[in-house]
Amino acid sequence: MTDVKDARTLTLAGGLKVLNAAITEADRIGQPMCIAVVDTGGNLLAFGRMDGSKGLSVTSSINKARTSALSGSPTGGAHADVEIQVTLAHESRWTNLIGGLPICVDGFILGAVAAGSGSGAQDLAVARAGAAAIPGADMYIDFEPMGAEDSGIVRGTTLRARV
Repeated sequence: MTDVKDARTLTLAGGLKVLNAAITEADRIGQPMCIAVVDTGGNLLAFGRMDGSKGLSVTSSINKARTSALSGSPTGGAHADVEIQVTLAHESRWTNLIGGLPICVDGFILGAVAAGSGSGAQDLAVARAGAAAIPGADMYIDFEPMGAEDSGIVRGTTLRARV
């Protein structure tokens, strides 16, 4: 038994790489986004609000990133039956909106990236593009959204990474 464990976290340079890769994908799909990158503790490292993105997505994208970093899971995976209760228990800082993705390499959560202003599928695609800027990052291709968000995604279908 030890009193210390290994930990890793994104640096500012890593956060900026993630942000820039996510912006490139948002430009490619033609959907302006708010994009947040946080470290392991959910602290904001990098943020960009693209021209034409939704002002309300500033807060939701930051909350998506914090939720993903602190839970170690993509946002949108909690069942709709519990999302309001969990949100209230976390003083409205937890969200089940699709588009937050932990950045996990070799079993270590390094932080998270989240996007907002598009559909859930667009937000997740932009977050995945950001995470992909970190070599070896898990893309969570088997992630299945289960929340109440109306994103045009049929409940129970899998959001797959673009090949």
